[in-house]
Amino acid sequence: MKISSNATDEALVALYAQGDNRAFDMLLNRHRERIYTYIYYTVRNGEQAADILQETFTKAIVAIRQGQYNESHKFPAWLTRIAHNLMIDFFRQERLENAVSTDESERSLFNNIRFADYTVETEMVLHQIRSDVRRLVEHLPVEQREVVNMRYYRNLSFKEIAELTGVSINTSLGRMRYALLNMRRMARQYNIALSMD
Repeated sequence: MKISSNATDEALVALYAQGDNRAFDMLLNRHRERIYTYIYYTVRNGEQAADILQETFTKAIVAIRQGQYNESHKFPAWLTRIAHNLMIDFFRQERLENAVSTDESERSLFNNIRFADYTVETEMVLHQIRSDVRRLVEHLPVEQREVVNMRYYRNLSFKEIAELTGVSINTSLGRMRYALLNMRRMARQYNIALSMD
């Protein structure tokens, strides 16, 4: 029996849960690019993004097969949440792997200039970077500026931002993503350095 290309995600999930592998292929083709883009713009590494994408769909397969998919959730949002959790795991693991150990170094940690307090020059550079970032934020469209201010200057979660602005969490995340892209573009355009490298 042929599956309609207009079938809803929920219908395809139900068909896949009953053993029709073609239904999952359709879900994969329908959502792969959007989920990959979301992952890539977070991890900034094509190979790692591809690995996380594959793991996202593997987890989705297992969850559907075990009857753990709840139809009250929209399938794309559910996939995005799986990807988001995997990215958190990725960054935690990366932080652990990059942790500095004094056991592996002959020089004392306390004699390493990289770990010294900031110099006056460093403080001035950081102050300039923060000032430049604030100026770039002011040039963002209102909705993007609002999300950046709530997230970075008021320290609100994306859930809180979504509730306060009356939009979905995905919309808040999307606005933040576009804000960061716009800020990077403006920084390149006006030759503004946003890091000390």
